[in-house]
Amino acid sequence: MTNQLIMQAFEWYLPADGNHWKTVKASIPQLQHLGVTELWLPPAFKGTGINDVGYGVYDLFDLGEFNQNGTVITKYGSKQEYLELIAALKEAAIKPIADIVLNHKANGDHKERFFVIKMDPENRQEALTEAYEIEGWTGFDFPGRNGCYNDFKWHWYHFTGLDYDAKNNETGIYMITGDNKGWANNDLIDDEHGNFDYLMYNDLDFKHPEVIQNLQDWAKWFIETTGIEGFRLDAVKHIDSYFIQTFVNDIRTQIKPDLEVFGEYWKSDQDSMEDYLEATNEQFALVDVGLHMSFFNASHQGKDFDLTHIFEGSLVASRPDLAITFVENHDTQRGQALESTVEDWFKPLAYGLILLRQEGKPCLFYGDYYGISGDFAQASFKEVLDKLTLLRKEAVYGQQVDYFDHTNCIAWTCLGDEEHPHPLAVILSNGDEGWKHVEIGQDFVGQTFVDYLGHCSEKIVVAEDGWLDIKVEAGSISAWIPEERRF
Repeated sequence: MTNQLIMQAFEWYLPADGNHWKTVKASIPQLQHLGVTELWLPPAFKGTGINDVGYGVYDLFDLGEFNQNGTVITKYGSKQEYLELIAALKEAAIKPIADIVLNHKANGDHKERFFVIKMDPENRQEALTEAYEIEGWTGFDFPGRNGCYNDFKWHWYHFTGLDYDAKNNETGIYMITGDNKGWANNDLIDDEHGNFDYLMYNDLDFKHPEVIQNLQDWAKWFIETTGIEGFRLDAVKHIDSYFIQTFVNDIRTQIKPDLEVFGEYWKSDQDSMEDYLEATNEQFALVDVGLHMSFFNASHQGKDFDLTHIFEGSLVASRPDLAITFVENHDTQRGQALESTVEDWFKPLAYGLILLRQEGKPCLFYGDYYGISGDFAQASFKEVLDKLTLLRKEAVYGQQVDYFDHTNCIAWTCLGDEEHPHPLAVILSNGDEGWKHVEIGQDFVGQTFVDYLGHCSEKIVVAEDGWLDIKVEAGSISAWIPEERRF
């Protein structure tokens, strides 16, 4: 069985030219060569306009087909191009994963009057006012779609809160009042800011039966229309965990039993992630924010960071079966709200730590592979990532042995299996150049090993006892394989 690898097929600053679905489709042969098994696509739904990255969701039933919010296509292209991309990915045995944004709706079609309580932004449990009437853009009629596929209309009572009072032209966090209204139950939501139900725009009320039914109807339509094979669930710490676990369970029970799912639960502490997994009956994996933050800290602290603790507090350390490991994504790149960009010098090391190990399912970031242009530009790491991904596909198998015995220099070996009989030895340093004495096995006595990444030019021979002294340059990573190996 080939090792799994996700690629996130977008970054925040892609041009809004409507060509991205076609660009990704053209890259499929390259993705196959890298060993990509799942492709995480950006949100395909109509947002606030042509420049919307996809998280300002307006209409889940418009995949770039109707003239709404000033455009027919989305930032990435048309519905037909999206469907063609999904079909091509499936033909290439790459699972297409859709980015699903359920938490909120943006850019309502008309204003409505209703009562709210203005809440303290730092403590959403603390009221700043009594209930009073405002106007909000909470009416969604989708006139451009005119009832096609689904005729549901959204109103103020389908939401829990919003951030703009159109009557008084004021911003804030407004909790909508009324029968069975209010934030999600504290036990079902993240407790940051007292209750982190509200994130942005018009916040969906996942207690409302009409909201639940509409999202179930949409999921059936979307899966059957597109043939998508997986969901990446956005911002789940802001969504009622009971709703999420029943939503996923209902899809797998009634629509698609083999739906692949992982969620973005943006917390960096291990206990919170494990608690959420328990609350959702471990139905889906989570992105490993704790590991990303460890990479971020290591990249900024340099040799002062203890590499033997690099996995401490991460989800992959405690639940490798439910961890999606990553170095960077669209939220952490420069200029974004969760900016925590890993320093360039450490990125090859960080990718080695997720791609060349067997725990977790790694995700490769589009911006790291292709580079990023504009005000927040970043170099491409394509050259080293090509090598790391091919190593993952060909050599990361069998018994894994760790040599985490020095604060600035760690190593591990993957000793291979029947289908992949050749060993791999990985070493990295965040300080000076270093070396490790690692066991390769008697079957390889006298064989010459080379650094496939090309960072060390010398060749090393396995000693008579089956051990090998592997080396690494300062602040670098090396991956030693038999010289005879060819990928």
